[in-house]
Amino acid sequence: MNNEWQTYIKEYQNYLKLERGLSDNTIANYTFDIEKLVNFLIEKNIEVSPIKIGEDEVLQFIYELASKVNARSQSRVISGLKSFFSYLIFEDYRETTPMELIEVPKTGRKLPDTLSTSEIDGLIAAIDLSTPEGERNRAMLETLYSCGLRVSELTNLKISDLFFEEGFVKVTGKGDKQRFVPIGPSTEKFINLYRNEIRNHLKIQKGHEDTLFLNRRGKQLTRAMVFTIIKDLAVKIGLKKTISPHTFRHSFATHLLENGADLRSIQLMLGHESITTTEVYMHLDRSHLRKVLSEFHPRR
Repeated sequence: MNNEWQTYIKEYQNYLKLERGLSDNTIANYTFDIEKLVNFLIEKNIEVSPIKIGEDEVLQFIYELASKVNARSQSRVISGLKSFFSYLIFEDYRETTPMELIEVPKTGRKLPDTLSTSEIDGLIAAIDLSTPEGERNRAMLETLYSCGLRVSELTNLKISDLFFEEGFVKVTGKGDKQRFVPIGPSTEKFINLYRNEIRNHLKIQKGHEDTLFLNRRGKQLTRAMVFTIIKDLAVKIGLKKTISPHTFRHSFATHLLENGADLRSIQLMLGHESITTTEVYMHLDRSHLRKVLSEFHPRR
């Protein structure tokens, strides 16, 4: 039985890679979900192929899973299995899915704290600009917030990625996908100040010549260092929220939405593969939706 499962899993992996263009990491996660089911069947001595497995066996597996993992992990496994059985139907191996009656548990998706514009201003104002690192940190936080970057996108930013004349920066996101994000004149000004006043005087290590944000040893900053800088500033101003570099990205999206930006534009700027990921922001603060309705609906 195991070999039969492996054959179908292999075909499914090829489909995910060639037809869906998914990364190796994502494919590994999808496979991991199916292997959990296979291991359960082996453990319980249930001999059934992917073509013959029914709702009863899958339900048994889900009940056992629910006793071991939290709602979010259950949700991911169920979603992975739904995708696998949909593929088997798509390829005419099955006519129906054994996942029909299985509901994804509500996870109440936890969202990070959002900073108000005055809190962001307060954090940036607390930076000690009398130190070389201060100029760099101001430029970094301004870039995080005004471009909505992930922390790894910020630390990997290259000088050759800056297209200030056109008003954009080129960002390399998850799965090496590249996107162009608009950048405002004030953020450009802070980056240029850092480049001309601070970065120019550093002894830059080999291989880091094109890296924009450097530590004092002339190397690329680590993600952990950016976390520390932000945590220290929060302590300095007595901010009681749990914040991280991602809070700036989250605030970028929330503030755009609250000020009337459309989800599709926000999705493109954040580099979300699916609009569903961006839609999470719709659940934060619905007060602006009433304004949108009264302003744009013909029956207002």
